[in-house]
Amino acid sequence: MTNKTQKNKLPFNLPFYYGWVILIVGGMLVFFSGPGQTYSISIFIDRYIENYGWSRSLISGFYSVATLTAGFMLPFIGRLIDKIGYRKMVTLIPILLGIICLWMSMVRYAWMIFIGFMFLRLLGQGTMTLMPAALIPQWFIKKRGLALSLMGLGGVMASTLMPPVNNWLVINTSISITWQMWSLLLIGFMAPIGWLLVRDTPEIVGLMPDGESADAKSMTADISESLERSWSAREAIKTRAFWLILFMMVVPSMVNTGLAFHMVSIIGEKGFDSTLSANILGIMAFVQLPLTFVAGYALDRIKPNHIKIANFWILLSAMIVILVSKSTRGLIIYAVLHGIFSAFDSVSTAVIWPKYFGRKNLAGIKSMAMTATVIGSALGPLPFGVAYDLFKEYTQVIELMMIFPILASVCAIFAVQPFMDIKEKGLKPICTKG
Repeated sequence: MTNKTQKNKLPFNLPFYYGWVILIVGGMLVFFSGPGQTYSISIFIDRYIENYGWSRSLISGFYSVATLTAGFMLPFIGRLIDKIGYRKMVTLIPILLGIICLWMSMVRYAWMIFIGFMFLRLLGQGTMTLMPAALIPQWFIKKRGLALSLMGLGGVMASTLMPPVNNWLVINTSISITWQMWSLLLIGFMAPIGWLLVRDTPEIVGLMPDGESADAKSMTADISESLERSWSAREAIKTRAFWLILFMMVVPSMVNTGLAFHMVSIIGEKGFDSTLSANILGIMAFVQLPLTFVAGYALDRIKPNHIKIANFWILLSAMIVILVSKSTRGLIIYAVLHGIFSAFDSVSTAVIWPKYFGRKNLAGIKSMAMTATVIGSALGPLPFGVAYDLFKEYTQVIELMMIFPILASVCAIFAVQPFMDIKEKGLKPICTKG
């Protein structure tokens, strides 16, 4: 056993593949990204507006600029992960996010909430989802669709539990206590778990992806090819597929964040209170839960861009429903449609990057993809806030946003998998198929 393997030995012996432990930790990381996600933060927004008299445009603008700033910082985080490794980052980032939650519990001035938003988005929405999305593909290749769908359950559970939990805590205790609870869990629970259990790759502990034999002759063709054909970030950005996928990530991030950030207000305009808003977000997650497994099964068998073509039309349908619905039943239909979309979107996005570009430099490549996601998040809330301040309703902005799922479905048609030309001196990327 090498010195590096000795240093990274497993914390305990198991009768099954250790990648499943990594998968559980990955799901926990996605869950604890929740304090930085819009579905969690949105529960606080109307309270901040009421307590401090800030305008909806101001708070939306702060959120958008903070999110955008965070997005441009993510490529640095991706390079840092590739440089110092997953284990150290999985320990450090929850501690930092916990500190920011403490900061949010002390917010009194507008500049304070701007700083809080920026680091919640960088560390929560950005880094806490980037790390497991890049870590899990290191441990799984043949079963990658299944593994990533299981990992996504952490996000489903977070979006199911956090809105109603936050809403209950804010009503029965205070905003400060709610943020302090998440801080305690991040620092006292998630960070130690990361240090104890995470190992960067199966190879450094003497294993192979999917638990396959390390004997090269017995490796499957899929694993052998995936281990060999990994793109650098510089090579990936030269392909057409890379930029089309980025756009397909911006669209749902922009639309979903805009709707979720203002969900309490959108539902309020239809005559319902914040409790229904939290329940709508919970229903989305409840629908997403079983369909995440279906998405994982489908993506092990169907090309991810084909899944995305149909899925963007489901998003469009959901937007039409929330625009015209004025009853609880209609809003539940919206939640179901959006839950279906979210299940297939999250898993297909997680699968498409390692499938198209390999796993060796995945953190660096996905950090650029996460930047696109965060930029989309930044672009979402502000138009909704400005539209409401101007028109006192959301009809016009939702109608405008409907254009983007249509454009994204067209991009998905052309986002075919790039391929490499194998030369005697190595692998050289060439133009995409199609």
